[in-house]
Amino acid sequence: MTAHIQVSGMRCGKCVDKLEQCIGEIDGVGFIDVDLQGGKVHVEFEAPATHELITEAILDAGFEING
Repeated sequence: MTAHIQVSGMRCGKCVDKLEQCIGEIDGVGFIDVDLQGGKVHVEFEAPATHELITEAILDAGFEING
C-alpha cells in the first residue's frame, strides 16, 4: 500500500530526519520519501502498518496534515 500525505510545518533537513525516524519506527513501513519543498510524505507500507498509524506518527512528531 502507499500513502501520499500533505504535511505542513516542515522547514529544514532536521524536520525531514524527524519524520523519517518517527514513521520508520512503524512495523511494516518499507519506504519513506519526504519532499521538503513540496510538503509531501510518500510512504510504502504493509500490515501491520496502516495509514492511520502513519498519520498519527506525523501528528505526534509535531507536524500538521493538510487535506
